[in-house]
Amino acid sequence: MTLRIGNASGFYGDRFDAMREMLTGGDLDVLTGDYLAELTMLILGRDRLKDPGAGYARTFLRQLEDCLGLAHERGVKIVSNAGGLNPAGLAACVRALADRLGIPVRVAHVEGDDLTAAFPGSLAAHAYLGGFGIAACLRAGADIVVTGRVTDAALVTGPAAAHFGWQETDHDRLAGAVVAGHVLECGAQATGGNYAFFRDGDVRRPGFPLAELHEDGSCVITKHPGTGGFVDVGTVTAQLLYETAGARYAGPDVTARLDTVRLGQDGPDRVRIEGVRGQAPPPTLKVGLNRLGGFRGEVVFVLTGLGIEAKAALVREQMEPALGKAADVRWELVRTDRPDAPSEETASALLRLVVRDPDQEVVGRALSGAAVELALASYPGFHVLAPPGKGSPYGVFEDVYVPHGAVDHVAVLHDGRRVSVPPVHDTAVLDEVPQPPLPQPLPPGPTRHAPLGLVAGARSGDKGGNANVGVWARTDDAWRWLAHELTADRLRELLPESRELPVTRHVLPNLRALNFVVEGILGAGVAARHRFDPQAKALGEWLRSRHLDIPEALL
Repeated sequence: MTLRIGNASGFYGDRFDAMREMLTGGDLDVLTGDYLAELTMLILGRDRLKDPGAGYARTFLRQLEDCLGLAHERGVKIVSNAGGLNPAGLAACVRALADRLGIPVRVAHVEGDDLTAAFPGSLAAHAYLGGFGIAACLRAGADIVVTGRVTDAALVTGPAAAHFGWQETDHDRLAGAVVAGHVLECGAQATGGNYAFFRDGDVRRPGFPLAELHEDGSCVITKHPGTGGFVDVGTVTAQLLYETAGARYAGPDVTARLDTVRLGQDGPDRVRIEGVRGQAPPPTLKVGLNRLGGFRGEVVFVLTGLGIEAKAALVREQMEPALGKAADVRWELVRTDRPDAPSEETASALLRLVVRDPDQEVVGRALSGAAVELALASYPGFHVLAPPGKGSPYGVFEDVYVPHGAVDHVAVLHDGRRVSVPPVHDTAVLDEVPQPPLPQPLPPGPTRHAPLGLVAGARSGDKGGNANVGVWARTDDAWRWLAHELTADRLRELLPESRELPVTRHVLPNLRALNFVVEGILGAGVAARHRFDPQAKALGEWLRSRHLDIPEALL
């Protein structure tokens, strides 16, 4: 008995027509859509400030207007966290849409994640719920289930638990579904999107992934025939490492042991995932807190031609009086210029100024006025990329933890009945997993100074203010070298921004992978836009571009 679960959205703003593509491209039982991220919750929180009836992903409704009849005809159930901060409001809108279109679908929703009232000063505080509320809605006959903040993997564990009759103690089965859900959650990242070795296939328009999930928790990751991109052990490995850390991947339903995952190519565009072991979930639930941190202003000065460093020094000195009151001032000179450049653009460097302060005036009018006044009184060739603005609000993300019983997890069925979802009874504190033994090192031999990316892939992402960088080898010999070469200290050397920060290395031999967590590199999280790449999306690619002495046998 196989349950075919597809994905049609990896974030709020993903490809609009993916829902139709997934419904028409092949057989499905359930279609999921992930619309929420840490930044999205802040965006929806600001929407709700303007309109108390808002707070959900509006594009989901527009997609349903186009595809609701198609899903009903094909018997495909739709499960999505598009409810955001207002799942009840979205469910009501879906019912109204179905009535207007004359399509008889049963709509349910899950609530209880909203803990904002318990955290004064937060714009949005939401617990990450598990999949059993979704399961209760589906078991009662719902065709569409919308939720608020659940874990991304819950969009798969919920339908799987409903379909196969799993209970909360079926840890291995639930862990397999969590791993499948984690692979699906980011959409096309599992089918060649954002992939280190993207030239291995045609990724101009990758299709969206689906999982053929089995009763024992194993699955095959694939995609609809004829869609773009590709699915292989590498694309699945990359997504497994994305925004994870060590051997234990904890969630509200189960703790999945990533060090037990076994991958195997099961044919073209088919990767089998099996062997996943699970343990009882931790005794607490993660709560994402979003609050407004103040205001942010930015000016990017363009420096062209000769004397780049001197020009930068001049404008910094000229701007200094206007920046004296600001709480946080950051300058960064980005040397995009080339000597004897063939175009003005390639002869230019960028001097980026970012200012943060609780007072909008400090980062708005005061900053923009000082910058504009330099237009005829600064370095030769003075101009900026865009006129300075009035300063925009920025957010701060923080995660805290509460007991399972602190939330009122409720499945609101399609007929209006409210079913309480009890907290899990079997929990376990997350102890450290002993580091596994490393493989035998390669024998000594000639080396060549070359980029790490010639022998290893990487994928990176954000978790609050931390970043993770997953690095994997494509061959056993490359793994033997990588496991010994790329230590936490070596990573700090290769990525100087991390030199003063705590870096933890996790070893995952089954995946021939290392996963690094760099604490604090993203400051207060993506919404604070602490660095040039605020979600650390390209941190792994920067690492792959760095040169090491690599054994010639691997090149």
